[in-house]
Amino acid sequence: MMRISKSDVQNRYLTNGFKLTRVGVTGVKKPVRVHRDGRDTCLTCEIDVFVDLPSTQRGSHLSRNLEVIAEIVEQGVSEPIKGLEVLAADICRRLLDRHEYATYAEVHINADYFLERSLPTGRRSIESYKLIARATHKRGDGLMKMIGARVIGMTACPCAMETVDEIQGNTLKQEGCLPTISHNQRNVTTAKLEVPEQFEVEADDLIEIVEASFSSPTFEILKRTEEANVVITAHRNPK
Repeated sequence: MMRISKSDVQNRYLTNGFKLTRVGVTGVKKPVRVHRDGRDTCLTCEIDVFVDLPSTQRGSHLSRNLEVIAEIVEQGVSEPIKGLEVLAADICRRLLDRHEYATYAEVHINADYFLERSLPTGRRSIESYKLIARATHKRGDGLMKMIGARVIGMTACPCAMETVDEIQGNTLKQEGCLPTISHNQRNVTTAKLEVPEQFEVEADDLIEIVEASFSSPTFEILKRTEEANVVITAHRNPK
């Protein structure tokens, strides 16, 4: 019978080594239930986790990372998670507990997110966004967490609009019916806010702030009249 060595290669002492600032696993997909403001939201999350590795240690125990992710996510079934940034913070803390040799842990989480929105005609539509969360924890130096959102919208160029006004001698404005013509752009904006662990940031608020910065929001499906309304709205609100 072949004998299997119980020696832990990762724990072997390494001479003439060098420190690695981040060692971990990426692209771990897990279902997560977030409970916030009295409602549950089910998200499919992609999780990346990292710890540092001292120069004296040969390797990192990567299986511990997967164990920590599984434990925290399963714990969320009975104890709903308040937000992706909270999930990232919980994983960060547990990583440093499991990797006793590490002094730093970092967690990234991405998830698709959906909100109901009203079109100019009053029709309701489900629009997609991307949530971005991160937590970093340095042993003995506290924990920071970040929540962000990626939002797609539309902007009408004010510079081109002014140039058109000059060329046309303000005749288009004097008509009083439609805003001055301009070109528009599809705008992808990501807003992130990092705070100490004890503070909370609402992702929906970030999405609303970003959408308010556009000339007009965009929508997944537009009928002809709705499309015209979006274009007119954008040109009346150049950004």
